Amino acid sequence: MRHRPAYLIAAAGLGLAACGQMTVDRAEAQCAEMLRPAYGEAKIGVNQDGAVYDIDMTVQATTMMSGDPSERYNRCVYNRSGQFPTRPFYSLAN
Repeated sequence: MRHRPAYLIAAAGLGLAACGQMTVDRAEAQCAEMLRPAYGEAKIGVNQDGAVYDIDMTVQATTMMSGDPSERYNRCVYNRSGQFPTRPFYSLAN
């Protein structure tokens, strides 16, 4: 198996290629989702068996962090893409 190290180097190169920077649009979408406040849904109703309810809520840990969310968004996008955001955080529909 003389060629085994070459295969390992090629596989490692392909793995590292996946660690590269992402596009600004994708970074903005991921960072906006990460900084989104609590969200969810609640279903309440009554049927022949009585009350029916279902609550599904998600609270992002980053929402609890102190500081300006706009600054955290800018830093997040820059860290992921290497570029500053093209849209400000407060203009995004949450």
